[in-house]
Amino acid sequence: MIGFHRFLIGTAILFCALFAAWSLNVFRQGGSALLLVLGLAFSAATLALGYYLRHLDRFLWKRR
Repeated sequence: MIGFHRFLIGTAILFCALFAAWSLNVFRQGGSALLLVLGLAFSAATLALGYYLRHLDRFLWKRR
């Protein structure tokens, strides 16, 4: 079950990173400020999920 959780978190990281890159790219081409906010928020989510995945064992053992 933990392996599947790692897979889901990995796909969430990939989605967040790609969406952040897309929204920041469209913002640079003259998009609205909302795209900048979305890009920064999804960049932060990518980093947070990456930290979570890297330290998943520590998070799981704290709950027991």
